[in-house]
Amino acid sequence: METTDRWIRCKKADIYGRKCILGIPFLGLICYKIAMLNNAQNLPDEPAELKQLVGILADEIKSQALLIEKLKHQLTGMRQHRFGSSSETLDQLPVSLEDEEVAQAATEETQKSDRNAACDPKPKDQPKRKPLPEHLPRHEQVLSPGDACGHCGGKLKTLGQDVTEELEYVPGRFIVNRIVRPRMACACCEAFHQAPLPSRPIERGRPGPGLLAHVLVSKYANHLPLYRQSQMLERDGVDLGRSTLTDWVGQSTALLEPLADAIRRHVLQGQAIFADDTPVNMLVPGAGKTKTARLWAYVRDERPWNEHAQPASWYQFSPDRKGARPNAHLASYKGWMHADGYAGFNDLYRSGNVQEVACMAHVRRKFVDVHKAEGSTIAEHAIKRIAKLYGIEKEVRGRPPDQRQAARQERAKPLFDELEDWLQDQLPKISGKSSLAGAIRYALTRMSKMRAYLEYGFLELDNNAAERSMRPIALGRKNYLFLGSERGGKAAAIAYTLIESAKLNNVDPQAWLTDVMDRIADHKINRIDELLPWNWATS
Repeated sequence: METTDRWIRCKKADIYGRKCILGIPFLGLICYKIAMLNNAQNLPDEPAELKQLVGILADEIKSQALLIEKLKHQLTGMRQHRFGSSSETLDQLPVSLEDEEVAQAATEETQKSDRNAACDPKPKDQPKRKPLPEHLPRHEQVLSPGDACGHCGGKLKTLGQDVTEELEYVPGRFIVNRIVRPRMACACCEAFHQAPLPSRPIERGRPGPGLLAHVLVSKYANHLPLYRQSQMLERDGVDLGRSTLTDWVGQSTALLEPLADAIRRHVLQGQAIFADDTPVNMLVPGAGKTKTARLWAYVRDERPWNEHAQPASWYQFSPDRKGARPNAHLASYKGWMHADGYAGFNDLYRSGNVQEVACMAHVRRKFVDVHKAEGSTIAEHAIKRIAKLYGIEKEVRGRPPDQRQAARQERAKPLFDELEDWLQDQLPKISGKSSLAGAIRYALTRMSKMRAYLEYGFLELDNNAAERSMRPIALGRKNYLFLGSERGGKAAAIAYTLIESAKLNNVDPQAWLTDVMDRIADHKINRIDELLPWNWATS
């Protein structure tokens, strides 16, 4: 009994106070017990004591097996999702204030409009502009007030001219547009005449709409931070600093915000939407560190059951992941929403305005992770059963809702019920603390909130439409590392809304934004829908 009592005391002892191997506490306890077993004198002679010892060892082995299984599962996930360290850490330092400067430019553009309305003089601390490179080709446009005086009908004579140069970008090369406006005077009444300067995206600015579109698409679609774009422009002989580009991006997104609002209205008119969010780092002012903020995506994509539908993605930025954020975003929405199990959506569901649809892709992903880590046959069977449901979805994609609903009721519903019953049968057969048990419990919880797709043909089996909308952000944040401020995050959300909606409609975002930036300053706000990518493509 003395030996057994010593084992029991060992079991109850604080294992963190024992000597460890490789810094893992429980290994010290294992080695201590193995040493005792290797010494035959330490083993009890009585059968009852041996049984008690075996029971203690069995509990310890089971606990260790579960821990090893958990660690293997985590290790497999880390290996799968690890992308390696960046070799550009030092080069990325100039990006720290990039989005802050973008946001500041947007704010200054609003203040500038207020100053112009009040006829206030412009600030004196404006930086001096460098002349545009002489080697760039010039495309000259002459705007003449005509040959006759509008007051008396007399003949006009030329006194001089005003020349305004703007830097434009044509894919593959730069050009300089020369807008020449002759100043004319009437030979009879000496009245002066000059054609007005056409509206431009940035008042008194140098960039043309094509160049602004190129900068936006390069940053938010091609994931090139502005300091890299500045370096690329410099190699082409164009000296544009990063601060200049941030100013352009801020003012451009402020100008395009009404168009992003129009896309928001379109998305929230859908019968069903897809919702997801992803973390982005945001710089904490004055702290020299970052905090985790969020970019939210709300997607309307009805193409699987309506070939004439117009898909769109609406993005929003928030400094945190509180449930109040999606509640505010979707305050006016009524309909179905595909989403993951984020608890912050619960208030929306309890309101009765938003109906929840769970995601089978999230369920499947957990079984895939378990199968990769442990080779579990139960996880493999679950994956195969889920694959049959996706096979039916592939066949009915593109059909009207009533046909999709009929096929699901006839073929998918029996498979869905069988999968749910089979998972319930498997759960008692495995350890409740294992990763597989966690995957099964998650599946059973979510499947009860997934059944609506069997009843309504306009719903989907998963939330992949929203998850696809997160990919550009995941790629972009690897390059620009973090956002400079909340205002910079808002500018990014506007740009992503426009560019990703254009891509969903097979519209070239560069061509579309070039035309929109050229027209939006003079476009009536009550006709903003005419500039939406799907309307622009057919105009």
